[in-house]
Amino acid sequence: MIPLTPLRLGDIFGGAFSTLGRYWKQLIGVGGVAYGGALVVMAVTVVVAYSAVSGHLDTLFSLSGDEDPRSSDVIPVVIAFGAIWLLGVVSFVIATAVMHAAVPAVLQEAVLGRPTTFSAVLRRACSRVPTVIGTVALTFLIAVVPMILVVGGFIALVISTITLGHDTGAALWVVLGFVGAFATAPLAIWLMTKFSLAPSAAVFEGQSAVASMRRSSRLVRGDWWRIFGISLLSMLLASVASYFIQLPFSFLGAFSGLVGGSTLGDDPNPASIVFAMSGYAVIMALGALVGQFIAAVFPPLVTGLLYIDRRMRTENLGPALAEAAGVPAPHGTGHGPTYHGPR
Repeated sequence: MIPLTPLRLGDIFGGAFSTLGRYWKQLIGVGGVAYGGALVVMAVTVVVAYSAVSGHLDTLFSLSGDEDPRSSDVIPVVIAFGAIWLLGVVSFVIATAVMHAAVPAVLQEAVLGRPTTFSAVLRRACSRVPTVIGTVALTFLIAVVPMILVVGGFIALVISTITLGHDTGAALWVVLGFVGAFATAPLAIWLMTKFSLAPSAAVFEGQSAVASMRRSSRLVRGDWWRIFGISLLSMLLASVASYFIQLPFSFLGAFSGLVGGSTLGDDPNPASIVFAMSGYAVIMALGALVGQFIAAVFPPLVTGLLYIDRRMRTENLGPALAEAAGVPAPHGTGHGPTYHGPR
């Protein structure tokens, strides 16, 4: 699927597209299980939460403009929405981790030109999901500080705007938040790129989360800008593709929402609103699922190929891959480390 020599930009993106074209059934199958399961969890959570607070929602929707909601009605609704949000985040993080583990599992066979099956990829991915979650979570924690500062600065900006600048404390937090975010963002980007190969190392080499991050740090050393640029380009391409894929779903969802809204009466209850908008929600969820699949597959494919490229450049992995694939070794290379394939 790729040249068994150090990879150029065209080789990396060509290899990613070739792998996606050859193993799309396996990747779509794993993606369907992962993100489909996450959507089922979300749907069940929404149904349970709505059934638990439907009475409180009816009360809140029936309030007139001069009536204040009671805390006994507001608190259960807030808790229900919080539970939906929390379970949604957890389920989609797990689904994304499954994809980040499945892509290197497919690449292990793709670089050798060997076929694989959906069940083999799913088993391999699930066995490495806890470690991949660890690498993703540790890398995410790096970006938490600038994200918190940006959110804090934005909230302070809103408060300052509402008070028309009279609250000097809010203005100070605006400055501290945005300046702090701009100051810490470069460090966060540097560290996230430094550890970007950790999920691939966790799957290819079967290492722990911390050991995979150390491994990524060693492989990235001396080639940070190239890895950062190629990774950024892959994310931009995936975002553009995801956007254009979701456009038809957005139009269909808007049409479904108009049709559903036209069936509502003058004083609809929450149940009728939910039923009328269910078509819109389902269509938009499908569009988000397809778009998320592209965003969750293509960048990890590129990152996995960058991992292989760095090993070929620093550890002379090409001859070992050629031997495992049963093809002549690349010219100009000596014997490198043994490639054991999936563990």
